[in-house]
Amino acid sequence: MSALQSSSFQLAGMSCASCTGRVEKAISAVPGVSQTSVNLASQIAIVSFAEPANENLLIEAFDRAGYPVVSRNTRLEISDMSCASCVSKIEKALLKEPGVVSASVNLATQSASIDYLDGKTTPQKLAKLVTGLGYPASTQAKDVVDAQAEKTEEINAQLRAFWLAAALTLPVFLVEMGSHFIPGVRQLINGLIDHQFNLIIQFVLTTAVLVGPGRGFYVKGYPALFRGAPEMNTLVAIGTTAAYLFSVVVTFAPQLLPQGTRNVYFEAAAVIVVLILLGRYLEARAKGQTGAAIQKLIGLQARTAMVETAEGLNEVDIDDLAVGARIHVRPGEKIPVDGIVEEGEVYVDESMITGEPVPALKTMGAKVTGGTINGAGLLIFKVTEIGADTVLAQIIRMVQEAQGAKLPIQGLVDKITGWFVPAVLFTALVTVAAWLILGPGETSGLALVAGVAVLIIACPCAMGLATPTSIMVGTGRAAELGVLFRKGDALQSLQQVSIVALDKTGTLTLGRPELTDVIVSEGFQRQEILRIAASVELGSEHPVAEAIVRAAKSENLDLPGMQNFRSITGFGVSATVEGKRILIGADRLMLREGIEPGPLSGTAAALGADGKSPLYIAFDGKLAALLAVSDPIKDGTLEAIEAMHDLGLKVAMITGDNKATAETIAARLSIDHVVAEVLPDGKVEALNVLRKDGAQIAYIGDGINDAPALASADIGIAIGTGTDIAIESADVVLMSGDLRGAVTALDISARTMRNIRQNLFWAFGYNVLLIPVAAGALYPLWGIMLSPMLAAGAMALSSIFVLANALRLRWIKQSGALQ
Repeated sequence: MSALQSSSFQLAGMSCASCTGRVEKAISAVPGVSQTSVNLASQIAIVSFAEPANENLLIEAFDRAGYPVVSRNTRLEISDMSCASCVSKIEKALLKEPGVVSASVNLATQSASIDYLDGKTTPQKLAKLVTGLGYPASTQAKDVVDAQAEKTEEINAQLRAFWLAAALTLPVFLVEMGSHFIPGVRQLINGLIDHQFNLIIQFVLTTAVLVGPGRGFYVKGYPALFRGAPEMNTLVAIGTTAAYLFSVVVTFAPQLLPQGTRNVYFEAAAVIVVLILLGRYLEARAKGQTGAAIQKLIGLQARTAMVETAEGLNEVDIDDLAVGARIHVRPGEKIPVDGIVEEGEVYVDESMITGEPVPALKTMGAKVTGGTINGAGLLIFKVTEIGADTVLAQIIRMVQEAQGAKLPIQGLVDKITGWFVPAVLFTALVTVAAWLILGPGETSGLALVAGVAVLIIACPCAMGLATPTSIMVGTGRAAELGVLFRKGDALQSLQQVSIVALDKTGTLTLGRPELTDVIVSEGFQRQEILRIAASVELGSEHPVAEAIVRAAKSENLDLPGMQNFRSITGFGVSATVEGKRILIGADRLMLREGIEPGPLSGTAAALGADGKSPLYIAFDGKLAALLAVSDPIKDGTLEAIEAMHDLGLKVAMITGDNKATAETIAARLSIDHVVAEVLPDGKVEALNVLRKDGAQIAYIGDGINDAPALASADIGIAIGTGTDIAIESADVVLMSGDLRGAVTALDISARTMRNIRQNLFWAFGYNVLLIPVAAGALYPLWGIMLSPMLAAGAMALSSIFVLANALRLRWIKQSGALQ
């Protein structure tokens, strides 16, 4: 029987004694738990348990009971990870650490995201653990600009190491291999220098390559081997060391080897290092490009702002700005931070934030976003958010978090790479042994070639890069198109969706009523009707009244004074304007006042059937006009729904609006299923009904009342122009508010997952096919042996192929087509 353990857990959500009872009951039901004590005041549960129970099972039980364990998240910056086995090794070590709930290590971003129980461990302890594995780790998150500068220096260092290694290797390669390409070279060299001196030159130059630019392979590879956790550097170190030491014996003690096997492989060891350094340089460059989206977002930030003070305008660094400051932005300048317009009427280019190419009109009271560009005209606004609270800063943070995510598909890679390198080492040993025992004649040279080739060609770099690089590029490109994946795993989940459920108000429609029709009676003028109607409606706060006033102001109409305003509950309004008694309301108001709406009643019925709200206006008891107000469908909505149908998706609308209006809009947009007149909780129930056959559902909404549905759906997609609560409940955010952004999200999800599958197919297929070739499988049939140098080149190319394939995602267009 295993030893009894005791752990304490800080819980959330307990409010009464019955909560305590539910927690104790739920945890006591876990096999292996012997005692549970829950303190309501401190919200701490102390649990005594033995196998099969463990902390992770207990945490899951607390979650199921509805009282989750309070955990914290930390991000570690990690150096020197080179392949998938490094990732697997670090994750396994972290997950064994008491208090660690989850750990996700990302090779492409060289970082780890760790959830841990507060009080059980600390970020500093976790960083020390990872550092002890041979991968220097820090809890200090690098500034994005500093991180990019560090990447640039890494790329330059890789390039310098490559050129130095190439310069030292070239003479060795020409001396040993030149005769294979240029006839007579061997005879020329033998005539110029003694054979033994030739070998010594090769020895000196190759030694310089290995202890100089190639030193990193050995100082990382061998310690990892001795710790029992070999990785990519270990394979390169053992392979090149074997070729080097065999050549040293041939050079200085040839009598130890049988005649006919005394061949040197200095050029193989040196060229392997050169090719792998070249591959790492190209890989570093490509990895730098995968983060291009973040760099573009960083580049949007203005560094200074013109602040209005009592002494005039002063240029101030944005880090020194305060909320409430008045900022002046000249034509063509970047808006430095978020705020609200106080003076000016300009068009602002928001494409870098929303992906929408059409500039947005900004007038007094409108919100402006830092990083967008002012058009023609002076803009003065008041600062509302600074620093990490700005929209741009939040976007950058969301993109970084999504890029560091680990998709469910990565689990397969992790399982394989956990044993891959040890398996390769074993395969190499078996290969050498098989050649020595079964090979024809003196086969020590062939055994060495085959063993080294297996070690070099089987590097798991491509496996480790296959998923994270595609995620980085895909989520980055999505951000450029105005689609933010708040949770990286939404990339995989979104492509499994079969039903898209939509809110109506603010999602399919603009979310505010607009005046759509003005039908005038004979003897009246449209502008006169609108001018006077707006004057009356200035006295009302009803959304319909605001729509009429907005329409008049948009046409720059002068509104006359209004007297005797009266709101007639359930009927409409009345007032006196320019000596005339004005009535505005439904047909029942006209009938109550003895005004026959007959001449326009047919038109009113048609407008009502089209989902619009008809209103009559009368001047001094005479019917003057019919006005119609509705919440217009957004531009692009019909196009987006047609695109969803083309993808084979069903579209449902779930709304609290009345059934007649909902069905009218659904018919106009070819929506498959309508649920109307529901409360916020009813939307969750409607989703449960839709998924009864196992369907995966994406829900798109924008309001506070959509938050429960967004959280309940398999994928929640929030309209970015909506409320913060809705956005926080979502997995994906559409910054532009355009429903076509959802189609872009679906397309990016499908393309990114297809890209990941292509990368994984290549990475695994490459090793499955070429390891047997490297081991000499073709030699008995055709006498073909794979040179370790070619193996090094193929290994480098495998990683470059994966990165190049991921970078294709940078060319996804808004329409979803590749350039």
